[in-house]
Amino acid sequence: LITGAAGHVGYDLANLIAHGSMLGKHQPVILHLFDIPGMVHYLHGLASELRDCSLRPLEKVIATTEMSIAFANIDIAIMLGSVQIQEGMEKKDILGDTLALFRAHGEALERYAKKVVKVVVVAHPANTNAYILSKFAPSIPKNNFSCLLRLDHNRAIVQASKDSVLCILSTFSISIAKRLGVSCGAVHNVVVWGCHGNTEFPDLSHAYVIRGDKKIPVSMALDNEDWTKNAFLNHIRDKSTTVSVEAMKATNASVAARAIVDHVHDWWFGTPEDTWTSMGVYSRGEYGAPNDVIFGFPVTIKNREPTIVEGLPFNDWGDDKFETTARELMSERQIVLAACKDE
Repeated sequence: LITGAAGHVGYDLANLIAHGSMLGKHQPVILHLFDIPGMVHYLHGLASELRDCSLRPLEKVIATTEMSIAFANIDIAIMLGSVQIQEGMEKKDILGDTLALFRAHGEALERYAKKVVKVVVVAHPANTNAYILSKFAPSIPKNNFSCLLRLDHNRAIVQASKDSVLCILSTFSISIAKRLGVSCGAVHNVVVWGCHGNTEFPDLSHAYVIRGDKKIPVSMALDNEDWTKNAFLNHIRDKSTTVSVEAMKATNASVAARAIVDHVHDWWFGTPEDTWTSMGVYSRGEYGAPNDVIFGFPVTIKNREPTIVEGLPFNDWGDDKFETTARELMSERQIVLAACKDE
């Protein structure tokens, strides 16, 4: 299932899935495309285009504006659909609007979807939207709800690489690419902690780069803590905020769609040995994070179950960044719970 499928991200994502990029070229896929009635013309246009491509993995396309059809018996739900966020809106107003939408989607998951469904939320504010879904789909395990941090994770890796398309989109003048001159595949174990947005904590302190047959800590290869603490951190946060506001614009759609495919692919097939990825998952207080929120952690994945990597130390300035993003999610959670009580 893709909600909000008629937008730019949905268009690119549906094509990637239909071509087998997410689940493989030999896995038959029944693709459910869902959007609001006002987008039905675009929705059916996308479905028709996909059918005309006669792609091997694509067994069937269902385009609908009915939740009872869209959410029925699904294995994977990718939640792109969101309310319109106007510039200058306060957080409580944004969360009030998204609560109604994601409550309805959570109830639809509870009523119609398989209990083993894997859910990834992209729509801003992604962490708290995933939390809302989990609250209104109580029979689905909390570990089955996630939010997308892979876009930020990939961007952090790009800052240590030389050959990604994302580098073309970056206006960052002093990238790690110039410093290390390596490919994306050579950089491992970046972490994006906490809340997707302008308080998230992209962390290179545990990352390493492969040079020849050696693993070299990125911090050692860079040898510039001030750059890591300030310019790098702010760049990833700024890009995250831009995509939150402009996620449906074509300039960002292919990048976001690729990150979603990476997220679900790793969830479905597992992470490589000795590496992790960043994923927003249900928190039970690991690393001192708040309980009962969807929080960004480093995870390894096996048998479609994310496991939070344990025991990673923070440096002396990382604690403050972690606490800031944790407070952001606690604040959002409190607003949502208060709104639920007022209903």
